[in-house]
Amino acid sequence: MNVTLITNDAVRLDVACAEGQNIMAAAEAAGLYPPAMCHEGSCGLCAAHVLEGSYEMGPHNPQAIPTGPGGVLLCRCQPQGDVTVALPYADAQISRQQIPEREAVITGLKEVAAGTVALSLLLKSDPVMGQGAEFVPGQYMELSVPSLGVKRAYSLANLPNWEGHLEFLIRLVPGGAFTGWLSARAKVGDELMVRGPLGSFVLDEASPRPRVLVAGGCGMAPILSMLRHMGEFQDSTPVHLIYAANREQELLPDSELETLRAALPQLGVTLAVWHPQPGWFGFTGTAADALEAYLIGTALVPDIYVCGPPRMLESIEAVALDKAVPETQLYAERLPH
Repeated sequence: MNVTLITNDAVRLDVACAEGQNIMAAAEAAGLYPPAMCHEGSCGLCAAHVLEGSYEMGPHNPQAIPTGPGGVLLCRCQPQGDVTVALPYADAQISRQQIPEREAVITGLKEVAAGTVALSLLLKSDPVMGQGAEFVPGQYMELSVPSLGVKRAYSLANLPNWEGHLEFLIRLVPGGAFTGWLSARAKVGDELMVRGPLGSFVLDEASPRPRVLVAGGCGMAPILSMLRHMGEFQDSTPVHLIYAANREQELLPDSELETLRAALPQLGVTLAVWHPQPGWFGFTGTAADALEAYLIGTALVPDIYVCGPPRMLESIEAVALDKAVPETQLYAERLPH
């Protein structure tokens, strides 16, 4: 069977697909690595649309399926004959290099906010890649525990470094296979497999426009990495952070924000809490509410970077559209469903 992938910049890629093989696996076997995260039909990052041909969908989260006719997840879509698939991204976002996979050891695991843990890892030295942790701020890694047989993707919160350190902010999900292991059994010294870096949610360094970075919950991880990057390079671009949570206990400690302010004197911060306790002095409302208030009060149309749950991203996109922010100035990374 043949699968024709068409990117949104009109590049056509033909991939052979074996019977019973999903499109993502076929593409990777051919040396093409489209954006993907969970490979389990859960996160929705590999969403696409089948234009022609018949197919079957394996087990998946219905909420992750994109709207419109032929909406599929590449990691769960099994062609029943030749198919043509429209991809929602450009050819440049499809990697042609196999994603590195390395061993790592847990060096730290602590709760940093209600329901959120900070996981610190140290990569083992690799004969080809050496010791360093190379990535672009905003990217993510896939973490897996061999004994569990599951893998999950999490954004990096720290900066690239030669020592091999990786930091993640992870929301503990009740009943979650990976986070259940983290909260109940994981300990310093345990080993994991790390695959990556992955993702194209990174700063447009060439843009002269001011930036608004919007984070919901653990979506703060890639935003934190971006802000640390700006601070490290003394980037003077005007930047405003909107950091949102349902309750104030879910926000990171003030000390982390103070460190960012010290490195970035131009940084503005809005802490938005949807359901605060009495005595809350920050912004009351959602991330979208806070963004709308910010855009009303500024004359310049900024680049907007947002990471959070799907519903938050949808509301942010609606506000940006209403306030005439061009689609090309909106960069989004959604957390898994």
